[in-house]
Amino acid sequence: MQVDEVNGFVARCSAKGVEREVNLFLMQGEPVDVGDYVMVHVGYAIQKMTEQEARSAWELYDEMLAAAGPAGG
Repeated sequence: MQVDEVNGFVARCSAKGVEREVNLFLMQGEPVDVGDYVMVHVGYAIQKMTEQEARSAWELYDEMLAAAGPAGG
């Protein structure tokens, strides 16, 4: 997801038209700024990514969903 706003340990992030509040607590060792891309798992940012890495991840997720067929398989 791309970081749209940072407020302490909470960021407002978006991806593919979906917005979420994401906890940045696990990213304490690495600063996260507006415009950065982060991998999110169960509401927590777990690592920073480049824009290309984020695009590649979404392409892979889309392929997996398409392969699963309607309603996830």
